[in-house]
Amino acid sequence: MTRLSVNINKVATLRNARGANNPDVVKVAKDCEVFGAQGITVHPRPDERHIRHSDVLELSKIVTTEFNIEGYPDRRFIDLVKAVKPAQATLVPDPPEAITSNTGWDTLKHQAFLAEVSAELHAAGVRVSIFLNPDVKLVDAAAKSGADRIELYTEPYATHYHSNREKAIASYIETAQLAKSAGLGINAGHDLDLHNLAYLVRQIPAIDEVSIGHALICDALYYGLENTIQMYLRQLT
Repeated sequence: MTRLSVNINKVATLRNARGANNPDVVKVAKDCEVFGAQGITVHPRPDERHIRHSDVLELSKIVTTEFNIEGYPDRRFIDLVKAVKPAQATLVPDPPEAITSNTGWDTLKHQAFLAEVSAELHAAGVRVSIFLNPDVKLVDAAAKSGADRIELYTEPYATHYHSNREKAIASYIETAQLAKSAGLGINAGHDLDLHNLAYLVRQIPAIDEVSIGHALICDALYYGLENTIQMYLRQLT
């Protein structure tokens, strides 16, 4: 079964709006695990607009499922990952000013850089995943970079899902099949929700893990966090 990793960035955004510690991201992470989440994802950015580096250090002490840290692999990010040693680091090509992730890596152009980062993180015992657009031309270079997995960037799929889901998913199926044959694991994330998630994993059963934050936290405002996590898990069965 595809595993659910809950991205708790939006919880930190809400906390930071008032400057205190409510909601408590550490407690929320613990609760997510109790409620059935199989992983916790965070994406610390240089300006610490939501998850702070101090949050990552505290979360590393309490997460008992899979801890996944996303981000652009500058020196500060790499040093944080090496200090924390999460199960997985997801490398994302975000510039510092990006509001949210909006594309995957050009692995052909950045293969040498990604290989260098992958080697350094592997030496620290961390699995490496590379954020990737659904493009078969990028898969071989991703594999040659030394990554263990790719994370399919699913915003284009989510955007076109309601108009033509078969067309929206076609490039993802092709990319996933090639990645699997190249020995890469497959993750997926960005704009996945209760409407489009089940179809994605039915069409690509090889997906190991989905990382979901914004939609899940929004749904939790209506349904409650425990119920929402269970609703997402049911989409994955």
